[in-house]
Amino acid sequence: MSRKDPSGGLLVSPIRNGTVIDHITAGEALNVLRILGITGSTRECLSIATNVESKRLGKKDIVKIENRELCKEEVDRIALIAPQAKINIIRDYQVVEKKGVKIPKVLKGVVRCPNPGCITNTSEPVESTFEVLEKGLHCLYCDWLIKDDIANYII
Repeated sequence: MSRKDPSGGLLVSPIRNGTVIDHITAGEALNVLRILGITGSTRECLSIATNVESKRLGKKDIVKIENRELCKEEVDRIALIAPQAKINIIRDYQVVEKKGVKIPKVLKGVVRCPNPGCITNTSEPVESTFEVLEKGLHCLYCDWLIKDDIANYII
């Protein structure tokens, strides 16, 4: 159930149990859902707010997912496109855990190498491995560097 904001806007209802991902880079909420495997045909109850005013970021996105807590691998993937994100775990309408995201120094099996000749894109049982650098993601097998559109390569 939603309730009205005194200014005339609509407020989103709190969730009993689940995860709130706050401070997502503006415009990245739908990529966050894709990373989490949430599509229109999945069963999660969601609330999504995009381009919300934020004192810290100017604009931000917010995603609420009922009855689901994120694992470390999911949080690592989100960190790649929303390094300012905050993960709030909700239980019985209370925030029981609040943490920021942190991009690991090495990503294994998280990003697909765009180089079609990379060994990770062959029939070999080799998991992609990327080093996180300031200038982008560096494939440790073929030296490819992903600088832009990282969300498109997240597995």
